[in-house]
Amino acid sequence: MAERIQDIYLSNKSTKKEWMAFLKKRGIKNFAESETKLIEQTIGLFDDQDRLVATGSIANNVIKYVAVCDIVAQNKGARFNKIISEIESRLAQLNKFHYFVFTKPKYQTSFEYIGFKTLAATEFGVILEKGTPNIDDYLAGIPRFDAGNKIASIVMNANPFTNGHRYLVEKAAKENDYVYVFVVKQDASLFKTAERLELVKEGTADLENVAVINGGDYMVSFVSFPAYFIKNTDKIIKYQTLLDARIFRTQIIKPLGITSRYLGNEPLSHTTNLYNEALQKEMGAEIDVVIVDRLEVDKEVVSATKVREAIAEGDVNKCLKYIPSTTAAYITANLDRLQLRIKKGQRIDGN
Repeated sequence: MAERIQDIYLSNKSTKKEWMAFLKKRGIKNFAESETKLIEQTIGLFDDQDRLVATGSIANNVIKYVAVCDIVAQNKGARFNKIISEIESRLAQLNKFHYFVFTKPKYQTSFEYIGFKTLAATEFGVILEKGTPNIDDYLAGIPRFDAGNKIASIVMNANPFTNGHRYLVEKAAKENDYVYVFVVKQDASLFKTAERLELVKEGTADLENVAVINGGDYMVSFVSFPAYFIKNTDKIIKYQTLLDARIFRTQIIKPLGITSRYLGNEPLSHTTNLYNEALQKEMGAEIDVVIVDRLEVDKEVVSATKVREAIAEGDVNKCLKYIPSTTAAYITANLDRLQLRIKKGQRIDGN
């Protein structure tokens, strides 16, 4: 009997245990909820003795938990191709024609051989993509400024857009000819991507040299990068921050002529400090990395977290000193909807 593909249902505890054991033997030992909860499909390749010899999973537009039995070396390549081909077929059935792989560096060549393009690589992990619209298509949709200008960049979540964000954008706008403001694409925040994008646009509408851009699939929250193949927590943080910085350096800076990147100082956030350090180290030789002290009002640092806390309490007046009128108007008009999201379990901590 030939080797066959079949679904693996992780909702079955014994099946999941066997699947995890197979992956652990191949060095994949991270099964944190943050890595497994978004898995939509998992498939396995089974041999003629009903033994699992290869597996892979789909989580939105990300291929993950790929592993192949390598006991018989000559079968490994064929099994890898078979499992990925099936995953790509299933992605197509889901109308997903552009997808990513986050994997160990040793598998980079295998994925490149079957048409994936490397976006960035670190000693800990690699991100590759395949299909369309890809990075070239994304960049083609961004307005360009003439070469020779000072072109700054800012990447922000803006959950929601505050006077602190406005202060950072204003400073960059005064010190440069043009500014790209990339809004992180992530619908895990209290304010959805479309809402945050619109609030940033409205809050900077008077700054004529500022272009507000959707970060798309290339400037997502770095902490959302899959790290299922890394066990150590410190290494995960280092991998995620470095990979994000490297994508920006290798894919974004040169095509858009960016000459600087502005960052907000985060004295109370260990993770963000590591991120800022990674950005400085990764980009410092190519562009200026400008770290700006956080805006303070009444001796308090302006914080989007404080705004979200005021929303949870239903007291918009409590946060008015932290936000521009455009953000205040949106919160006031949509307070019930925002509070309902919180009641349904939407977290308000973090960025």
